[in-house]
Amino acid sequence: MSLRTLRCWAFAGCLGLIPASIAISPFTASAQQGTDISRKVKTRVSPVYPDIARRMNISGVVRLSVVVAPNGAVKNVKPIGGHPVLVNAAEDAVKKWKFESASEESSGVVELTFRPE
Repeated sequence: MSLRTLRCWAFAGCLGLIPASIAISPFTASAQQGTDISRKVKTRVSPVYPDIARRMNISGVVRLSVVVAPNGAVKNVKPIGGHPVLVNAAEDAVKKWKFESASEESSGVVELTFRPE
């Protein structure tokens, strides 16, 4: 378990935000590419909505700074905004994306929206 995940659990536990029983409603995570990356996404993996986010009824937008290698693979992902509970899921999904090939590295911002269905 990562330090970031432990912090999120500790934060939620301290605030008493994790109820003993809760009705689970369906959530979806959709991804929209930010306008900063000039290359098109060839393979887009949708993020998995975290179970703790579902229990806490968290939704919102996660913004990630993405560096794409010339071969189209995602080289680096860094969070620049969004709810901490949703960031790991967004990073894990975007790391699996494939972009069109290009002659050089490119970078930009990707936004992923987590919202109730």
